[in-house]
Amino acid sequence: MSTQHIDPVNPAAAHDAIPAVDPRLLVREQGFAGYLNEFGRKLKAGDLGSVPVVLGLIIIWSIFQGLNSNFLGAENLTNIAITMTATGMMAVGIIFVLLLGEIDLSVGSVSGVSGAIVAVLSVTHGVNEWLAILAAIVGGALIGSLHGFFFARIGAPAFAVTLSGLLFWSGAMLQILGSNGTINIDSEGVVGQLTTYFFSDVAVGYGLAAVAVVGYFLATFSDARRREAAKVPSRPFGEILLRTGLLAVFTFGPAVVFNQYKGLPLAIVLFLLALVGTDFLLRRTSFGRQIFALGGSVEASRRAGINVNRVRITVFAIAGTFAAIGGLFWASKIAAANQSAGAGDLLMNVIAAAVIGGTSLFGGRGRTWNALLGVMVITSIQYGLALEGIATPIQYMITGAVLLATVVIDSITRKTQKTAGRA
Repeated sequence: MSTQHIDPVNPAAAHDAIPAVDPRLLVREQGFAGYLNEFGRKLKAGDLGSVPVVLGLIIIWSIFQGLNSNFLGAENLTNIAITMTATGMMAVGIIFVLLLGEIDLSVGSVSGVSGAIVAVLSVTHGVNEWLAILAAIVGGALIGSLHGFFFARIGAPAFAVTLSGLLFWSGAMLQILGSNGTINIDSEGVVGQLTTYFFSDVAVGYGLAAVAVVGYFLATFSDARRREAAKVPSRPFGEILLRTGLLAVFTFGPAVVFNQYKGLPLAIVLFLLALVGTDFLLRRTSFGRQIFALGGSVEASRRAGINVNRVRITVFAIAGTFAAIGGLFWASKIAAANQSAGAGDLLMNVIAAAVIGGTSLFGGRGRTWNALLGVMVITSIQYGLALEGIATPIQYMITGAVLLATVVIDSITRKTQKTAGRA
């Protein structure tokens, strides 16, 4: 679609004006060379995207595979995939908060409360496990909403509100668990099977991969046809095929690995569904656009008619919900709810996963898929160091160094974008 500048003094000058051309059209008309030039331009402007984390993940896997040939084995990769789902679920929720340019320090303790609620209701009091799970998730949403209320309506800093929540809900978890401190969960129950159930039939893994690839192709192709009909820039058919082929590699590859061990883990299926759903929410709905707008400028969003308080409260409710879901996965992983749930390095890993994956600490930039990339990096480091017998303190130090490097890259990227006029 082209536009013309019309001189209000001399309308006839419009005939001599040069029509504006969408830069995406220029790139696509140049073919592969155009995409390479565009990629180089983005790198110079500081628009790195997921390139650093992908390269980092390749380097990490190469190093640990060189140190131990079992690292990229089917069993170890499956264990990494299952372990990362709990932290990954919580990172999805924290990404929503980070997009606002805020922070939630309570997600670890909220996850502990979630596991405690499920254990006490289902094991101690014999409540139906599905009802117990619903109560835990709703409880997480209400806790998040409460934090959002104090932040949005009262005006208290999110840092202070959620730090108070960290302490309060840690105490609530201990109170709920009681004097015993540990409640074992039935490994054959719903929660127990979140991380122990595998689709052993190889057709399931390959079938889901095929559905994802075909679904993506049809959706992208139909979108391109719709945009062509509206005479707006659209992806050429060759690009659609290339993207579909890359998706096929990243879906059938893991399916092959999982089927070499026990099959496709249920935990991974649920995690990917959460990523797809939240990505759609952020990129395809007005609510998602409002979140990005708030991350860019609160005052501009308010003047545009966005209900700032409602969006903020909803975002913290989403963070609380995913913290509760992550707590269920942790309870499943250790087959119990105990006093150490939500403690240790969990909070650090959740925030690190979001930031390392590419979500900006300054708000307005990120995708929920960043949670997958970030948590893969963290969990891979943990498992790789564990295989080499590296002590836990060293693991903390290395993870902290990776997080610092990511924050530094994020800061440099923002400065570069400002210099290039893209911020």
